[in-house]
Amino acid sequence: MVETAPDAQPSSNLAERALHQRIRQQEILAELGVSALQGTPFPVLLNDAARLTAEGLRAEFCKVLEHLPSENRLIVRAGVGWDEGVIGTASVGADLESPAGFALHTGKPVISNHLENEQRFRTPELLVQHGIHRAMNVILQGDGLPFGVLEVDSRAEGEFGDQDIAFLQGAANILGMAIERQRYERRLKAALDHQQILLKEINHRAKNSLQLVASMLDLQARIVADPTLGGHLAEASKRISAVGRLYEHLSHDGTVEKIDLGAYIQEICKDLGASGSNCEVHFEAENGIRFAPDRAIHLALIVNELVTNACKYAYPEPSVGHIWVNIRREADAVSVSIRDAGVGLPAGFEIAKAKGLGMLIATTLAAQLGASLTSTRQNPGAGFALLVPLEPPAPLDSA
Repeated sequence: MVETAPDAQPSSNLAERALHQRIRQQEILAELGVSALQGTPFPVLLNDAARLTAEGLRAEFCKVLEHLPSENRLIVRAGVGWDEGVIGTASVGADLESPAGFALHTGKPVISNHLENEQRFRTPELLVQHGIHRAMNVILQGDGLPFGVLEVDSRAEGEFGDQDIAFLQGAANILGMAIERQRYERRLKAALDHQQILLKEINHRAKNSLQLVASMLDLQARIVADPTLGGHLAEASKRISAVGRLYEHLSHDGTVEKIDLGAYIQEICKDLGASGSNCEVHFEAENGIRFAPDRAIHLALIVNELVTNACKYAYPEPSVGHIWVNIRREADAVSVSIRDAGVGLPAGFEIAKAKGLGMLIATTLAAQLGASLTSTRQNPGAGFALLVPLEPPAPLDSA
């Protein structure tokens, strides 16, 4: 028989407890790392870090201290175990005579296992009020300026050791990376917001400039003595207004990649119906069709020309004429139809052989869009159909 030493069992239990604690510490570091990578809201992450760090060190208290350089203080931003009113309000000194301040300025961890006998630093009043017996502090660094300090505190007897500091520093490193990420995202968002403001201002100014040019052309069209020249000036004014409408949508939409095609073309049709012509334009569009702005301009100018031509030629009498514009999506393309109930197309009309400026503009822009433009004879009236790919056609490989 082998006699077991009286203290063998307690020693075994202590070793097993220590092993379980180290395993739990590794689990906590992994949990914090995953939480930081998942983009957990920053205040939640700070509180979770304080709670889990205290658990990992079997301590009653933990706090995240943020450095306030202008006040040379460290304010409690998050924590666990503290009395009500401490978090967000209480602070400690950030000078070298404070344990937390020493860790902040030197980057070295600080262990104080007997605060009542501490000769190196003064004991912060906050710790005295809560009966803290021992404490550890490590810096929260990140890539830029230090954020502050991660501190764990305990009322219980005992000692923090090197393994405890290693765990605390690991938690601080993870939290520091999350802090730096938040700083980066904040700076990035500020830069993006600034760019959005500049973009909206540019689009707004472009719209105003084009509206001014359109108004001047419209005014000139009204006072010019030559009716033919006046008509050309008025049509040029409508074309410029159509482009100006795009910049108006860009300034409100907040994006340059895609715009709402239906809302944009509807504004063009409203302008055409309100331009003093004898036509009433009826518009209908499928919701949710997004189009690149440069291609939307082409399409708007085609609609502008076809509607203007219908007003000029389909209804020669002074009575009010009706024009219908319809936009819908078909697979990977957009279908646009413009029809009237007027006198119809002239005999022998062919789009490819049309000589008028409006039709030349429409056919040229349709070709640039990679779209097909066709005409139909109706009873009564005429119709035009445009089928436009949502995305521009791929360029042909050069030989």
